[in-house]
Amino acid sequence: MMEPVELSMLTTFRVGGLSAARVAPATEQDLINETLVVWGLDENWLLLGGGSNTLVADAGFDGIVIQVVTRGIEVLGGETGGAASAETGSQADAASAGTHVRLRVQAGEPWDDLVAYAVQRGWAGIEALSGIPGSCGAAPVQNIGAYGQELSDSLVAIDFLSYETGEVERLERVDLDLGYRTSALKQGLRGVVLAIELELHDTAAEASVLGSTLGQPLKYAQLAGALGVQLGDRVPLQIVRATVLGLRAGKGMVLDPSDPDTFSAGSFFTNPIVTEAFARSLPTDAPRWPLQAEPADRVIPLEEYLGVGPMPGEEPVRLVKLSAAWLIEHAGVSRGFRLSGSKAAVSSKHTLALTNTGGATAAEVAELARYVLGRVQAEFGVNLHPEPVLVGLTL
Repeated sequence: MMEPVELSMLTTFRVGGLSAARVAPATEQDLINETLVVWGLDENWLLLGGGSNTLVADAGFDGIVIQVVTRGIEVLGGETGGAASAETGSQADAASAGTHVRLRVQAGEPWDDLVAYAVQRGWAGIEALSGIPGSCGAAPVQNIGAYGQELSDSLVAIDFLSYETGEVERLERVDLDLGYRTSALKQGLRGVVLAIELELHDTAAEASVLGSTLGQPLKYAQLAGALGVQLGDRVPLQIVRATVLGLRAGKGMVLDPSDPDTFSAGSFFTNPIVTEAFARSLPTDAPRWPLQAEPADRVIPLEEYLGVGPMPGEEPVRLVKLSAAWLIEHAGVSRGFRLSGSKAAVSSKHTLALTNTGGATAAEVAELARYVLGRVQAEFGVNLHPEPVLVGLTL
């Protein structure tokens, strides 16, 4: 049944006007059937999961919202064989299937519910992604990541209803062009993610020897520091999850109805990626992370050094990732900043998040975002890019 809906009720920003209609099929087959009906109407359509990465204009959306609310986690088995489980399965079942366990997860399953489910069963690989809001179907669109893990580390494939063909397709990870907060899904591949398939490390066998189910080796300095261990160490899964949730909550990045700082889309800007040469023009204390390994040392032949011999091929351009939060703060935009008379503000906990302090409009959020973009560009010559999907708005 199609019915209008206030989009401010379906997004974590709590802004956005009315949509013309909405469908919210509860099963995968109904999602396929009703989506095909919507596509056949030749109306504008908008795909919406948990609404945690969407900013909708105050004028709303003149079309049909397809809200993905399907639920379910299915254990498929492990890499060394074993019968697939039609139920959600048990840790013992997963362990008997091999050292890895595969899951098929419905697109409408809340992401953090999946992480909690995996951690409870001793399945490692997504524990550092705890607390990220939104649905599992939206996870590959952004290739979500945090604290040294990304979805691409564990994603195997997705089941995808193609807008072009009207058919259900299986797209392997390599087909999705996953990158830093991007994918083919974000860059124009139209359709609906029906389910995702993940492969996680089953630590049950290790637990009998080590006495605990350990997470993957830590790759992020801030998380390792909070845990009081070294990079590369492994820590019990439950402790990693609790620590990540604490770190995210301290930045206002865990949804909390009592905290207006969480009425946002999380990080509003992605960390920019620039050339190493450009990064050297920034202040020396500007954080940066190389995206490629240092080139190996080599001996330069005398002829090459003198410029009289054959020249080697051009060295590849080396890229580095910058901290958008550092750039924003050092461009003069502090935590809690807001434009005069506006109810949209920079989070009081983290400069990467723009928030609705109560009664803000989408126009006020967009105005604040444009101000931040302008300050960073004027101060450092860096163009930040918004992370949320903008519906009816431009920056």
